[in-house]
Amino acid sequence: MSKVPLTLTGAEKLRVELHRLKTIERPAVIAAIAEARSHGDLSENAEYDAAKERQAFVEGRIQEVEGKISNAQIIDPKLLDAGGRCVFAATVDLEDQETGDQVTYQIVGEDEADIKAGKISVNSPIARALIGKVAGDVAQVMAPGGLREYELLAVRYE
Repeated sequence: MSKVPLTLTGAEKLRVELHRLKTIERPAVIAAIAEARSHGDLSENAEYDAAKERQAFVEGRIQEVEGKISNAQIIDPKLLDAGGRCVFAATVDLEDQETGDQVTYQIVGEDEADIKAGKISVNSPIARALIGKVAGDVAQVMAPGGLREYELLAVRYE
């Protein structure tokens, strides 16, 4: 399996989630199964079925997070020296050429993307259009509403 880029912050969030799943969620599910078993007949025990279903979800999520962490190529933006070029983990300031609106985004991995937090996936059309550009360049992005142009005002590695 190929390496998946992940920022330092994204990797830390995954580690925290994995720790929570293993130390809090898993023991809670085990306790719920034991409690449901103590109620007798398992064939008609809705609590037991729900606890087993929850256990399957938790174990599946643990495997998924462990897989993401093991396949991650962790990139610390503070250590980047891309010569002012827009690369993975860079933070960019953009100006919409049509409306004059300014926005700031950080280019992150797919699992970290959160547009409300200003984090866009490296696989998004806008990020793909920005990769390799420097401040002053204009990126053309094919958006659902048609072609949009953004001027790259600044590139930071924070």
